[in-house]
Amino acid sequence: MTFIPLQKRLQTTIADSLKKELGVGNVHALPRITKVIVNTGLSQKKYSAKDVQQFILESLATVTGQRPAIRRAKKSISDFNIRENMIVAMMVTLRGKKMYYFLDRLINYALPRIRDFRGYPMKLDGHGNFSLGIIDQSIFPELPPPEANKIFGMQIQITTNAGTDERGLALLKHIGIPFRKVAPRKTDVEKKA
Repeated sequence: MTFIPLQKRLQTTIADSLKKELGVGNVHALPRITKVIVNTGLSQKKYSAKDVQQFILESLATVTGQRPAIRRAKKSISDFNIRENMIVAMMVTLRGKKMYYFLDRLINYALPRIRDFRGYPMKLDGHGNFSLGIIDQSIFPELPPPEANKIFGMQIQITTNAGTDERGLALLKHIGIPFRKVAPRKTDVEKKA
């Protein structure tokens, strides 16, 4: 069986399935993924060394195929040991072919490598967008196993134009995002029996 890229499946099989499920006749009215944002926050206690920040920058560039934007603090916050103009995060916004390529690798190669993974909860933000967190970047096969002090997590936001959670959830399920199976709730009659 040959592998069909996500972008091609979105135009053919996924589009046909979504048209039936959502009852939409026009292909252009179907929900689409508009962008994917990959974000990593840098704790000042753990990631303040320049070599660790450089490692994170190179790792994000390798995983996403695009150089991350560096986010600096706008003001000082003494409780968190943050000074003005200090690096606090790195982020990448993916669109187009790079976005589809990243999602293909995330869904088909990276997420299956998470140990004891049971799926993500079906919670969207009310507009059809979905966020997922990854604790360890070493699930991506293109990265070498890191040293203990260089393990970092990332937040991945999948933004859609769905407008509602139902339409967004239908799109994400057809794409292949692994959601948890929801067990049917027992009624009071079944509990007493």
